[in-house]
Amino acid sequence: MHPSQIFPVDNFTVIKEKVLNWSQQFDTFSFLDNHQYQLHPHVQECLVAAGVKRFIQPAQNSLQELQTFLNEKKNWYFGHLAYNLVDELYPDLPPQTDTPVQFDKLFFYEPEIVIKLTNQHIEIIATNPVAVWEQINNIIIPAEEKSVPVVLQSRLTQAEYITKIEQLLAHIKRGDCYEINFCQEFFANDTIIHPLQVYRRLSMVSPNPFSALYKHKQQWLLCASPERFLQKKGNTLLSQPIKGTSKRITDNADSDQRSKQLLQTSTKDRSENVMIVDLVRNDLARVCEEASVQVDELFGIYSFPQVHQMISTISGKVADGVDFSTIMQALFPMGSMTGAPKKRVAELIARYETVKRGLFSGAVGYINPDGDFDFNVVIRSILYNQLTHYVSVLAGSGITFYSNPQNEWEECKMKVSAMEQVLAG
Repeated sequence: MHPSQIFPVDNFTVIKEKVLNWSQQFDTFSFLDNHQYQLHPHVQECLVAAGVKRFIQPAQNSLQELQTFLNEKKNWYFGHLAYNLVDELYPDLPPQTDTPVQFDKLFFYEPEIVIKLTNQHIEIIATNPVAVWEQINNIIIPAEEKSVPVVLQSRLTQAEYITKIEQLLAHIKRGDCYEINFCQEFFANDTIIHPLQVYRRLSMVSPNPFSALYKHKQQWLLCASPERFLQKKGNTLLSQPIKGTSKRITDNADSDQRSKQLLQTSTKDRSENVMIVDLVRNDLARVCEEASVQVDELFGIYSFPQVHQMISTISGKVADGVDFSTIMQALFPMGSMTGAPKKRVAELIARYETVKRGLFSGAVGYINPDGDFDFNVVIRSILYNQLTHYVSVLAGSGITFYSNPQNEWEECKMKVSAMEQVLAG
């Protein structure tokens, strides 16, 4: 591993902005930002990985090949698992059209430089930490360039969306599944955006604890996720699925409190949440010690700039000898973005959703040299291909027996509103 050096930070906001601008010189980088939330358990405030020493981008047997790659050397690794990895986990899914964003189904890399930033200091792990610190300090933050407003189109009309939800409700009533997360795409063709500027705006409008600006060659992820998929710390695995959303009413405290209370008592949201908690418990039980899986918090209500969310926390003790790929084989894709039972809803997702999800509802994160890791759920995100000039924003909601199709349409529109706002400039 490279040497590490710590430098004091006088102005956290300025240094963070300088690090963000400094990252842009690299073809591949990860900028993982907690936005100073203290959502338990808090691990990293801002973690950055830039440049590629070596990488893996498998075409098949992705998780097994990834494990071989990780076993070669203990170090920092950053990257993603796209939802499209589901094609390997469940090989008989119906075919779907890919979006033009085209993130690989799995990509991990060992970075040249790792930066850990807090309010007090910056730690740089690199061949020459002092030289990197000097580069960052010398960055001049450019003025924002003028951009053309981007207007997103919906892949489905409202009537088409409602028809699909009614078809999915029929599957639920027949007993094919209990809950299914159905997603739709909003997109723009022939569009040029400035990813850093748009990410900065997104962070101002919707700063969330699992945010990320992630680039791999021509593909960009601008992510304002509030959701943790999976964390490993020591021998503890922890998942924090979000199921249940209500709108923030920031100009009226009483109305905002009512919105929060309605979410807390909502039969639909509580049933949706508890189904996913059950699913995560079962998934964790496949890789954890017997009787170690527990629900640490059920139906917790957390407030974010745009929405209130219902979050539950489930944890367990990893069994001896269980490696990263085995854990992901058991847990991925996350239950909050699929439903229950997972294999059957994966089939229904492939049948009813109009395009493949790609990186949306996948996971972005890191593995440290001790084998601990932390991954988000890729939601509340803008996906952009700089080569094809294609912008993609997906949003979904959990469909249960209690769902009202019109309400589900409104929930998707609410979830996509922050991305529409920042793209419109």
